[in-house]
Amino acid sequence: MKFNEVDVFDLAKVVLEEESQSIQKAKDALNEQFYLASEAVLNCNGRLILSGIGKSGHIARKLAATFASTGTPAFFVHAAEAAHGDLGMITKDDVLIAISYSGESSELLAVIPIIKREGTKLIAMTGNNHSTLARYADFHINCHVDREACPLNLAPTSSTTVTLALGDALAVACLAARGFTRNDFARSHPGGALERRLLTRVADVMHVGSEIPKVFPNTTILDAIAEISHKSMGMTAIVDDQDHVLGIFTEGDLRRTISRVGDIRTLVIKDVMTPTPKTISKDELAVSAAKIMSDMSCNQLLVVDKDYVLIGALNIHDLMRAGVL
Repeated sequence: MKFNEVDVFDLAKVVLEEESQSIQKAKDALNEQFYLASEAVLNCNGRLILSGIGKSGHIARKLAATFASTGTPAFFVHAAEAAHGDLGMITKDDVLIAISYSGESSELLAVIPIIKREGTKLIAMTGNNHSTLARYADFHINCHVDREACPLNLAPTSSTTVTLALGDALAVACLAARGFTRNDFARSHPGGALERRLLTRVADVMHVGSEIPKVFPNTTILDAIAEISHKSMGMTAIVDDQDHVLGIFTEGDLRRTISRVGDIRTLVIKDVMTPTPKTISKDELAVSAAKIMSDMSCNQLLVVDKDYVLIGALNIHDLMRAGVL
C-alpha cells in the first residue's frame, strides 16, 4: 500500500485525536485512589520503585526517571529480573508502582505475594479494575482506554499514552506537594542547558583582577582605547582611586564620539564616558545579566559590590561560552 502526504496527515490526526480523547476520559475518571496513591508516595520513607514488562516496562522506566528528577527518589526494576534476585532491592519502607495494562502479567504477579508479605505499599496502574494486580494493590490507578489508536486495536498506543500521562500527573502532584523548585530541578540536572541557566551565576563567568579593563577619569581617550584593546572586552570602566564605578566607555561610544567630534586626541575619558552605568551583583544569575544586556541593547556589564566598588566585568561572549545563551 502506498501513502500520499494527505493519507499520512489524516492518519496522524486520527491517532492524535484518539489518544487525546483517551487522556480526557482518564482525566474525567480521576478519583480518590489517585489522591491516596500520591499520599503514599509522599509519605514513603524509602524509595519509589517502578516495575513492568514489555511496553509497560518502558513506561515504568521513563516514569522512574521523571520521579527521580522531580524530588522523589525512584528507580526502575524489571519485572522479570525481580523474580531472579532484584527483588532484594525492595524493602518494606519502599512503595512499588506496578504497571500492567491487563493487570495479569505473570512476571509481576509472581512477586506480588512477597511484596505484600514484606509490607511494601503497592500501587497498581492497570486498565482493569477487576484484574488480579488491581485487587492485590493497596491503591489502583485506572488506565483504561476504550480502544487503542492502532487501526487494528492491538498495538499499545492509547493505553501507554494514558499510563504515561497519569504517571506524569502523579509525579507533578508530588513535586508540587514537596515545594520542589526550579533550583532543585537544576541541582539534579547539572549537565543540561536549562540547568546551566538556572545555576550559573555572574561570579562564575565574570573577569576579575587584572583582567578587568579600567581607567581613571583624567585618562586620555587614547590611553583608554589602549586599555580596551589590551583587555579585549569591548569597553573599559572608569573608576576613582578606590575603584568606585564612575562610568563606562565602550567601542560603540568611541565610534559615536569620533562621528560627533572628529579629532579625539585631546579628549579625556571623563568627558565622553557614560556616567552611572547599569551594573550587576556577582550573586545574580548569569541569565539575569543576559536579560539586562538584551533590554539595554548592550554587550557588556560591570559587576559591583554593595558599595558600588568594581569587582568584575563580563560581556556577551562570556555568557555564550558558559552556555547561558
